Amino acid sequence: MIRRAYIGLGTNLGQRKTNLKEALIHLDRHEQMEVAQVSGIYETAPVGLLEQPDFLNVCAEVRTSLSPRELLEAMLQVERKLHRVRTIRWGPRTIDLDLLLLDHEVISEPQLTVPHPRMTERAFVLIPLAEIALDVVIPPTGRTVGEWLQVLGDKEGVRLHPHQWGPDLAIAKKGGVKKT
Repeated sequence: MIRRAYIGLGTNLGQRKTNLKEALIHLDRHEQMEVAQVSGIYETAPVGLLEQPDFLNVCAEVRTSLSPRELLEAMLQVERKLHRVRTIRWGPRTIDLDLLLLDHEVISEPQLTVPHPRMTERAFVLIPLAEIALDVVIPPTGRTVGEWLQVLGDKEGVRLHPHQWGPDLAIAKKGGVKKT
């Protein structure tokens, strides 16, 4: 069974755009995943720990035959390949991958919660996600991504990054990626 997953990616250390690109390439090269769409790149002020560099954020639609737990493990492997070190909650990182949505599934386990529990509160998630999934319903709320974006109060601190994807985003294993 092919599932449609939406993944949020963020980075604020090192070559940020390269980190995002490399993470997307690693996801797409997995035998049981295909990156179908990628949002534009957004620059975002940090949340929580404010004394750190700004983040670059994107969202990606991934088609996969992996189980939810296998998908989570594949995402964690990508973080490890890109030298993610977990030290401070909401602290700086080379890459962060969050499973936002997985079809219409609701999962509540110690290591995995889907939909992501804070996604509807975060402009840096909803704004790029709306580019590729505006009409997707976030279970169990019954509201679409676009509806959640409309009711989100604070959209400050999230701005379109001046350097967007170009030919440098070549996820060409399966013929490329649709960029919206």
